[in-house]
Amino acid sequence: MSFTFEDLDGLRIGRAGSGPRTIIAVHGITASLMAWGAVARRLPEGSSLVAMDLRGRGHSAALPGPYGLPRHAEDVLRVADHVGAGPDAVLTGHSMGAYVAALAAAERDFGRVVLVDGGLPLPPLPEGMDADAATEASLGPALARLRQTFPSAEAYVEFFRAHPAFAGHWNADAEAYVRYDLTGPEGALRSRAVGEAVLEDGRWIRLEADRIAAALQAIKSPLHLLRAPRGLLDQETGMLPDELALPWAARLPGLRDELVPDCNHYTILFDDRCATTVTDRLTSPA
Repeated sequence: MSFTFEDLDGLRIGRAGSGPRTIIAVHGITASLMAWGAVARRLPEGSSLVAMDLRGRGHSAALPGPYGLPRHAEDVLRVADHVGAGPDAVLTGHSMGAYVAALAAAERDFGRVVLVDGGLPLPPLPEGMDADAATEASLGPALARLRQTFPSAEAYVEFFRAHPAFAGHWNADAEAYVRYDLTGPEGALRSRAVGEAVLEDGRWIRLEADRIAAALQAIKSPLHLLRAPRGLLDQETGMLPDELALPWAARLPGLRDELVPDCNHYTILFDDRCATTVTDRLTSPA
C-alpha cells in the first residue's frame, strides 16, 4: 500500500489506506514520512495511516523555522485536524517523532499513543559536552550526510547501505526511504534534511528534559512504548535501555513498556518482522 501525497501550506502529507481507523505517524530527526512505508504496506483493512514530512525535512524542507519540538507538535495537530482525525485516532512517533507525539498528546487526547524507540527524557549530558556535540555523537553518519553531496542516487544508496544499522538488513522499503530523501542536480545530490533544523531539534531534546517529562505526565491517552534493544549504530545498548525505561514505566502506571526483540533503532521500522510488530501494536485493540 503506497502513499498518496498532498500539500498543507507547504507541509507534505502522505496517506496510505482508506479505512476509518486513523493512525497519525511522526518520523525521526533526519528522516521523512517514508520511514513509515513498511508499516503502511502492512496496514490491515479498515486502517489508514497519515504521515508528514516535518518542517526542515523531506518535501517540507522549505518551511521556515523556528524549529523545535513544540513547533512540530503544532504541525502534527494541524495535520490531525486537516484529515479529520477523531478522538479514537492513534498517534505514533519514532525517535524524535516520539517526543513530538508526546508533546502533541499532552495537548489533545487520542485513542492511543505509541512511542517507538523515543519519547523518554535522556540522561544529562556528560560534563563539558554541549547539546550539538551530543547530537553529532549519537547520530553519526545520519548527520554527516547532511554536509555531503553525492554524484548519483546510487552513490547515496550505497552510503546508506554501509550504515551500521542497515548492514545486513537492506530491503526495498529502506531503498525507497533513501531515494525519497534526495534533491539537487545530478552530480551534486544531497539530503533534503536541513542541518539547522536537525541541530535545533537535537538541542531541544537534550536541554528540555523537564518539558518532556511534564508532557508524558500530562498524557491521558493509553500509552505504549516500543523499544529496540540495539542502538542507532546497531550498538548493543539501545537508545532507551532498561535503566532509563523501567523507572518511567513505574512512574507512569498507564505506560505499557515492550521490548521488540532483535531490532535496532532503524530496523524497528524497516525489518519485516519488527515492522510487522509495530503495525500490529498500532492497529490491534489496546
